[in-house]
Amino acid sequence: MKLYLAPMEALTGYIYRNAYHHFFDDADRYFTPFIASKKLNSKEKNDIIPEHNSGINVIPQILTNRSDEFIYIANRLKEFYGYEEVNLNLGCPSGTVVAKNRGSGFLKCLSELDKFLEEIYDGCKTKISIKTRTGVENSDEWASILEMYNKYPLSELIIHPRCQKDFYAGPIRYDDFRLATEVSTHSLCFNGDINSVEDYERIRNMFPTVDKIMCGRGILKNPGLFGEIKGKEPMDMDTLKAFMKEVYLGYKEIMSGDRNVLFKLKELWFYVAKNFDNPEKVVRKIRKAQSCTEYEVAVNNIFQWYETVLER
Repeated sequence: MKLYLAPMEALTGYIYRNAYHHFFDDADRYFTPFIASKKLNSKEKNDIIPEHNSGINVIPQILTNRSDEFIYIANRLKEFYGYEEVNLNLGCPSGTVVAKNRGSGFLKCLSELDKFLEEIYDGCKTKISIKTRTGVENSDEWASILEMYNKYPLSELIIHPRCQKDFYAGPIRYDDFRLATEVSTHSLCFNGDINSVEDYERIRNMFPTVDKIMCGRGILKNPGLFGEIKGKEPMDMDTLKAFMKEVYLGYKEIMSGDRNVLFKLKELWFYVAKNFDNPEKVVRKIRKAQSCTEYEVAVNNIFQWYETVLER
């Protein structure tokens, strides 16, 4: 089974990836948060340059509905940074993204998407995989979408079996993924709601021919999850503390001002707090921190005072 770390905007950038790789090293592939413009800003460039991803199998993700833009970015990533593969984002459910017919919003314009795919597969010098939802309002056209994907040489098809309107809370549409296993000609990867070894085993049993999964929120909650799937011991609190310290120091090194550092960390702790027996109280302690010094005190207190139990 291949294990992929999902791209999550503002959370799984190179600081997080490197800390994860250092302490856990259980992901086979890491997908970057999306690039959405020909002009790489400093944040996007820092996220994909090889020196920030040493020893890590990274796949840059691109979000656009313009074929010329996609081709330019993909070919530049190959020419200047050595990337042999990129990923097309057809899964993002954000309202601001969908309103521009990008991400999963592109799925409501199938004729335009078909033309787009024809042009990028003709014009790119890299391999192209796709991360997709199964529709916008519903999955009535999912069979047609799969038929369209079958026309092109996808390196792999990563499916989050929800529609755009489901965001991340709606029920997983397992029948949609099952249809893909029956009709798709591509190598498939399952993405969505894998938060435990039990969740992983359920997917394995439901879809025994699938040999790849992608996990995002499950890893943010429990960075040791992929290791558990591989048969390793559950993550201990000393490892979690050291991991979070490395992420913290990484952000502190590259960001100016405590406020920017804390903004990143508070978002991450929303997930990490679920490792503790009173996650709401943990989150409150972190959110109260107004400086890096206060944050350090809060973290030390959390690990010292709370009896921790990993949620299984």
